[in-house]
Amino acid sequence: MEGLIGKKIGMTQIFNDKGNVVPVTVIQLGPCNVVQRKTVEKDGYSAIQLGFDEFTKKDKSKLSKPLQGHFKRLNLKPFNRLQEFRVIDSEQYSDGQVIDVELFSEGERVDVAANSKGRGFAGVMKRYGFAGAPASRGSHEAKRHPGSIGMHTFPARVFPGKKLPGRMGNKKVKTLNLEVVKVFKDKNLLLLKGSVPGPNRSLVTVTKSKRIKNKQGE
Repeated sequence: MEGLIGKKIGMTQIFNDKGNVVPVTVIQLGPCNVVQRKTVEKDGYSAIQLGFDEFTKKDKSKLSKPLQGHFKRLNLKPFNRLQEFRVIDSEQYSDGQVIDVELFSEGERVDVAANSKGRGFAGVMKRYGFAGAPASRGSHEAKRHPGSIGMHTFPARVFPGKKLPGRMGNKKVKTLNLEVVKVFKDKNLLLLKGSVPGPNRSLVTVTKSKRIKNKQGE
């Protein structure tokens, strides 16, 4: 098992054994329930589906009938997030099994994936850091414009990927190689050194990092 679903609580700071301040992000990691098991014989691959963040009574009306039956099959309360994690053998797990923060240990390296904060529609100066046009010398209304984006007669089009105004943020972002500073098993809290993407109370996915960072930080 390589990961769990959690919720970002916020940032704070703690003191390590040497008395130095360490900025950390607090994540409520689990508990997650095994909602479904995927097997090689039936589905072509081995994985388990985890559920996290129970629906409130008000939100239960938004559930579709197939999803209601999906949870009712195991007598589980509906979850807001369902996510699959690949495993070597899904038969090692049982339906409804609870997996919590004990999956991780202090000093371990993890990757955190979440949707970044949405900043709404933004221009090129805010979105990409463009310098803009001079504020004088006849710029008029074009001071914050991107400038010329057109092409010649050939190819007579704007290439895909051109930096232009548009929606800023609200994209899936993954932060790699974060150190697990502290694990509070009784409260299902995980303290990670540094920041993670997304606003407070947003859902995140924490997985064990496959990149080992040495003492030199390489």
